[in-house]
Amino acid sequence: MKKTLYYLAFCLVAIAGSSCSKIDNYPAPSNTLKGSVMDAGTGNTVQTETGGRGTRVKLMETSYSSDPTPYYFQAMQDGTFNDTKIFAATYKVSVEGPFVPLVLTDNAGSVLSDNSQNVVIKGTNTVTNLDFKVEPFLRVDWVGQPVFNADSTVTVQVKITRGTANSSYQQDITDINLYVSNTKYDGSNNYDPRYSKLTSYSGATGTVLLGQTISITTAGGALPQQDVYFRVGARINAGLDEYNYSTPVSIKYP
Repeated sequence: MKKTLYYLAFCLVAIAGSSCSKIDNYPAPSNTLKGSVMDAGTGNTVQTETGGRGTRVKLMETSYSSDPTPYYFQAMQDGTFNDTKIFAATYKVSVEGPFVPLVLTDNAGSVLSDNSQNVVIKGTNTVTNLDFKVEPFLRVDWVGQPVFNADSTVTVQVKITRGTANSSYQQDITDINLYVSNTKYDGSNNYDPRYSKLTSYSGATGTVLLGQTISITTAGGALPQQDVYFRVGARINAGLDEYNYSTPVSIKYP
């Protein structure tokens, strides 16, 4: 009797081990999905920031379900994205960030427009390129180069304009911030508070600055004697935390 029980236990362990090995034999994801998020009006990539307030890519694997759980990964701050660990499958892909959503719905949740893209990724070690054209809430453009002042502060100039004619995303400007950092990864989540200049606006006081050349001078007195990066971010009162940004620029201490 004992021999029979031992034999049965051995068989169960062997079967369980065999099942586990089959599950673990799936190949690791090796395909690449890369591309850009571009301003439909200018052709430039939409500047964002790293981390949770930046642009993210949304993948819905529709191979087996019409309502799958979404998978997200972050885009880089320059508006490009690159994920090298994608499984072969059929996906519905869109992007989310400081721009008019690609999928627009009404108050009842009905889809009004859908500019996401469908893509079939096959095999292993493949590279798929996708570009998205979007309408940013705001455009933040440099006017000239940053200027060192006599007291070793720095003054920058920018011009902010709307990037969309969609009235649902033309709220008042709430913030225009000059971020200062010792790296190019400036943004609301990475800046030196000693020298950055953060300005909030109420009502239309920020909105009246649209289209004008805005001068902003660093705070905190003389900048440290090292390479410094500058970036300006602005956002609208759309119930979101995302900023639209200028490109980062650097100048050397004179």
